[in-house]
Amino acid sequence: MRQAWRWFGPKAGVTLDNVRQVGATDIVSALHEVPIGQAWTEKQVHERKSLIETTPAGRIPLTWSVVESIPIPDAVKRLGGAAKQEIAAWIASMEALAANDIRVICYNFMPVVDWCRTDLDYVTPTGSTAMRFDHNMLAVFDLHILQRKNAEAAYSQADRDIAAALYTEMSGQEIADLTRNIASALPGSTTEPLTVPAFRDKLEAYAGIDANKLRQHLIEFLEAVTPVADNLGVKLTLHPDDPPRPLFGLPRIASTEADYAALFDAVPSPANGMCFCTGSLGVRADNDLPAIARRFASRIHFSHLRATTREGDGRSFHEAAHLEGDVDMVAVLKELITEDRKRDKSDSIIFRSDHGHRMLDDLNKEVTPGYPAIGRLRGLAELRGIIHALEAVPSP
Repeated sequence: MRQAWRWFGPKAGVTLDNVRQVGATDIVSALHEVPIGQAWTEKQVHERKSLIETTPAGRIPLTWSVVESIPIPDAVKRLGGAAKQEIAAWIASMEALAANDIRVICYNFMPVVDWCRTDLDYVTPTGSTAMRFDHNMLAVFDLHILQRKNAEAAYSQADRDIAAALYTEMSGQEIADLTRNIASALPGSTTEPLTVPAFRDKLEAYAGIDANKLRQHLIEFLEAVTPVADNLGVKLTLHPDDPPRPLFGLPRIASTEADYAALFDAVPSPANGMCFCTGSLGVRADNDLPAIARRFASRIHFSHLRATTREGDGRSFHEAAHLEGDVDMVAVLKELITEDRKRDKSDSIIFRSDHGHRMLDDLNKEVTPGYPAIGRLRGLAELRGIIHALEAVPSP
């Protein structure tokens, strides 16, 4: 398995030498500066690839091997195959990547909001901080800040009472912080930052789009792009919904084993793969992660390895240390290594230590939420240790 690191580009606080120092060899990145829906050019991709792969004397080489992500425009999610111009631009970006020998693309199909957290610096018992999703604070935002039409139906009376009490006690800054965390697009997000009125407008645009309709739109997108991906030797890896359940009345269609099975059955192309994210899928107690990895092993070309801890209400969770929480990481890695041993080295599964606690010196400086260097370094070191131990065991 190939060890990767997400890098947000030349303006990121984490440098390419930092990546070398943590022991990763592969880079996961994207042209985040290109507006959503605009085609990437071969020249733009080549310039970024050259920046990553031009190795100073005496340094270990790095390879830009995964793109995370080419954003899928909102029009594709709402219109499916009818969004021909947007799909053509997405294909053009894929072709630009393939022309530069970058052949693994991670993407998601979450409407309006991408990955969602209510707290970016939840203090853990060690004094480090983690990201958290608090169901009660989601209800505060939905019911009292966003004031979504008919939102009450999504919450029990107890939920509504708790949300009302919490909102009454919140300061203006706390309301602004919660709104920013949910609506303003977290790092690496593939949706646009939104004001509260724009958020409401986006939700209105999805009126009448249920899970079946959204799934059909994803299938239509895949039917258009996978023949090209097949010809180019590109693997498309669909990231799970985060969190893996409906939000704000919007459907989510990549949350369970059954969701992925439906998509692979509908579009059986070898290019149609998955990003196996243990943190996202692990939020649901009914997702058996080792079993999912075993069933879809040949479809896994990229993996996010992290853990989450489900809290007492069954709906809230926070990011755990990589070997803690509700993910049996050893069992997951056994499945991934079993699959990886069957493959040619050029097709090895690429993984990255996803997210990490803000800890040590990172507590004293500005860091990218979810992507502090030290917490991810700890996670990668722990994962590397498990992998070395498992790889030392001969195949049965």
